[in-house]
Amino acid sequence: MGRLRVAGLGVASLSVIAMSVACGSGKSEADKAAQARAKASNMAAAASERKAETQIAARVKANELGQIPVIMYHRIIEKPPPGDDRTPAQFRAELERLAKENYVPITAAEYVTGKIGIPAGKHPVVLTFDDSSPSQLTLDGMGNPKPDTAVGILMDVAKKNPGFRPVATFYVIRDLFGMAKPEEQIQVLGWLKDHGFDIGNHTRDHLNLLGKDEKEVEDQIAAGQSLITTLIKTPPVTLALPYGNQPRNKKWAMQGSAGNVKYDYRGVFLAGYTPAPSPYTKDFDPVGIPRIRSKEKVGDCVKFCSAAWLDWLNANPNDRYTSDGNANTVAFPKFKAPFVAAPFANRALPY
Repeated sequence: MGRLRVAGLGVASLSVIAMSVACGSGKSEADKAAQARAKASNMAAAASERKAETQIAARVKANELGQIPVIMYHRIIEKPPPGDDRTPAQFRAELERLAKENYVPITAAEYVTGKIGIPAGKHPVVLTFDDSSPSQLTLDGMGNPKPDTAVGILMDVAKKNPGFRPVATFYVIRDLFGMAKPEEQIQVLGWLKDHGFDIGNHTRDHLNLLGKDEKEVEDQIAAGQSLITTLIKTPPVTLALPYGNQPRNKKWAMQGSAGNVKYDYRGVFLAGYTPAPSPYTKDFDPVGIPRIRSKEKVGDCVKFCSAAWLDWLNANPNDRYTSDGNANTVAFPKFKAPFVAAPFANRALPY
């Protein structure tokens, strides 16, 4: 009898095990089916979203492989001598033109890192200021930019033109906006940082790096790096070369060190000449990014300064960067696909 009871229990146990396996198997199949349905649903949603993104890109004629004006400014003063300085009225007029022609300012750091998030149909422009002069930014007794400075004018134009971002990049040297005390220097750089402006390196002493040896190049760039990071603790992302002159080895400007200070930039800017390539193209060269001098059509500026190049971009819209409104995609007409840089291929949205 004992053996029969054991046998009976064994049969019963086997039955339970079999049923459990069957139930477990059924649940697994159900899970697989649910996962398959979810996957199909997600794929359908992704396809629908991509279709909508492509339609928007096509509608606004997006071309995120197009050229971007990087405009170079120096002092903004009432009576500028011949050269690169501009009057407040000239500077304001250029900003108003940019706003009217659907440009949206971005920083140099945003440009070189490919983080260009502006509305669909708009065009990025990078406003850069060299030499950190008081005419670019001076704060009043309440910590606000004086209205006749470059920042004051930019803030006013942005206020009157919603969507025109009041951002720019300041390439600073040891003459930090005319501020001599470290506390004052911290105030002015801190104000820029807190208000979304970008601070770049222009070397400490504005030394022409042409023909200099590696040590002297690295000493100057590292000294400029230290000048900034000592005051605001935020390392600059880009460098603008004094006078636009590259060192004998271009890579010395991108990476190097002096003492215990290291620098590793994402982009190095020249002094002027042409619009810059999109950071998403194979033409983008971070060791030598061109800028445009701000100037009307006079002398050699008839063809090669801001008024001339803005006219050219306006007359050649297919060569200008136009946003699709989505910072996660790189939209362009299909035939331009061969120009997409490999790191951005997975973000490509041809139409």
